[in-house]
Amino acid sequence: MLKRISILILFFCGVWAQPFSIARLHYGGGGDWYGDPSSLPNLLDYLSAHTPVRTAEEVRITATDKDLFAHPYLYMTGHGNVRFTDEELDNLRQFLLAGAFLHADDCYGMDASFRREMKRLFPNKDLVELPHDHPLFSAYYRFPDGLPKVHEHDGKPPQALGIFNGDFQRRQVDGLVHV
Repeated sequence: MLKRISILILFFCGVWAQPFSIARLHYGGGGDWYGDPSSLPNLLDYLSAHTPVRTAEEVRITATDKDLFAHPYLYMTGHGNVRFTDEELDNLRQFLLAGAFLHADDCYGMDASFRREMKRLFPNKDLVELPHDHPLFSAYYRFPDGLPKVHEHDGKPPQALGIFNGDFQRRQVDGLVHV
């Protein structure tokens, strides 16, 4: 009986589940937050075609938007300066500590300002490189060599960095950046 109830719950949760969306973060400072406009539509199309995840279109949002907490996957990209206001930092801190995920994709040029803003966001935390055996690299697809490199701007290997809450690398990730 319990097995039937569990199956029904899973069925009804799947039927009425909200489609997964990714929110692109509109940030200040002069960086081109709107850069690489095909990245999120392509990612959402891929997820829809190759996983059981139902997807919705990209959402564009600011860190002070009243709907921020409705989008637990936040994406930011660009080539230039990133600068958050104190209010944006407060909202982002609450958002990430509540379990949300920040994916920052440095399109070659926002690394220094992003690191500065992450230090303002979590002054007592450091960005830590994820090892290749981190569960993130095998959660659905397997990436035994860690993050794949897409662009060859500087000839350096790709990095996946996180700011962690609790034990090193194994607990909740407050934010993640791909640089």
